[in-house]
Amino acid sequence: MNIGNLTRILSIIVAAAAYICVSTADADTLLIENVTLIDGTGRPPVAGAWVLVDNDRIRLISRDSINPPTKTRRIDGTGKYLIPGLMDLHIHLQGGVKVTPEGLVAADAGKSRGIRALHSYLYAGVTSIYDAGNVPDYILSLREDERSGKLMSPRIFAAGGIVTYPGSHGSSSFSTLVDSWPEAIPALDAHIKRGPDILKLTFEERGWGARPMIPKLSVDLMQRIIQYYNDRGIRTTVHTSSEYRARQAIFAGIDTLTHPVIQGPVTDDFARLMGAKKIPMVTTLTIGENYSRLAEHPEYLDEPLYRATLTAAEIKTLKTDKRKEYQERKWTWWMKIMTTIAQDNVRKIHEAGGILVAGTDQTTGPALHRELELLADAGIPPSDIIRIATLNGAIFLGKERDLGSIEEGKIADLVLLAADPTTDINNAKQIVQVIKGGQIVDRSKLDLPVNE
Repeated sequence: MNIGNLTRILSIIVAAAAYICVSTADADTLLIENVTLIDGTGRPPVAGAWVLVDNDRIRLISRDSINPPTKTRRIDGTGKYLIPGLMDLHIHLQGGVKVTPEGLVAADAGKSRGIRALHSYLYAGVTSIYDAGNVPDYILSLREDERSGKLMSPRIFAAGGIVTYPGSHGSSSFSTLVDSWPEAIPALDAHIKRGPDILKLTFEERGWGARPMIPKLSVDLMQRIIQYYNDRGIRTTVHTSSEYRARQAIFAGIDTLTHPVIQGPVTDDFARLMGAKKIPMVTTLTIGENYSRLAEHPEYLDEPLYRATLTAAEIKTLKTDKRKEYQERKWTWWMKIMTTIAQDNVRKIHEAGGILVAGTDQTTGPALHRELELLADAGIPPSDIIRIATLNGAIFLGKERDLGSIEEGKIADLVLLAADPTTDINNAKQIVQVIKGGQIVDRSKLDLPVNE
């Protein structure tokens, strides 16, 4: 027997064993039949795929029909497209913080605004989020409710409060502020005790756009903090805005970058560095473009996803008061120009083999779809954008063994679409069903205006 035949026989045995295990257990199973599979890895779509889910895991993927266990729930995927659950890997969930003349302060303890925002993510097909800085009590209690099953929500990964230098970007009463080593260790230990999924640092002196200069971390202190968290098994990310600061953070040992370079065009060397180092970079194009978009094209708020997830009163306020505020800001027009620079930068890094990760720096599900549109406008192919919004996000989290793609053994976070997103990324909005952990999300029961 040659090696090729032996390999095929072994693969059949393994698949059969997986099926037997599923079919003989008293399991909660789901079968998606005859669907076009877009698995999130960047491989070409596979037509006529059958996907069997057992409890929260993908147990079997086949090109042939599957005879499932009794009581299996079936979904007819004919003419439809299956992608992994989308991820927004930079949000700041609303409801925890409010802006005052004195700066950022903790908001009321009520969670209704945050829960509605979380439901907007699920409605939009987003099954995982990373909150990149918030009031720790607020976001970590929501994370606990999600993980215990008390809260219908995307998977919540969170930094809790950020760690930074006093007076630096994002510093507030709920941040961990450090200025020397080893004096910082007790404060860092207290932060670690809260269980951040990924440490968020800021390494930013501003002085660009309309922003005045502010203090920032030293490189030496940042390096010590990164090592301290990594030694305790915690990944790290950092807010930077320039190539120079991003380079310093990379060589200080940072695991990921929270934003693209936006202060100016990146060099070819930096693009090659990102390709070589494979440091995941979150795109966050939407946050800068959002101002001019509202100022110039408020009609986007009439699109179905926005109408479904924002109240009529919220949309009216955005179209009137908030629009006027944005029109009068110098920041709006500076960011409009620089967003195009950031788009060029992320495309260049992508073409050099870097790992881009979808994130919005906002707090609603529809914003993630705008991020995907901006990536397409930057010249990135839709099939690559699907990976950027799924598997690359899992790599950012360090969870690629379990999340981010449709592969046997992985957690079944899935979105069923009515149209092909690899031909037009806007088709990712054509959502038929959302599945989180093998369970179909009843979108009609989400706390959203569309269901009122």
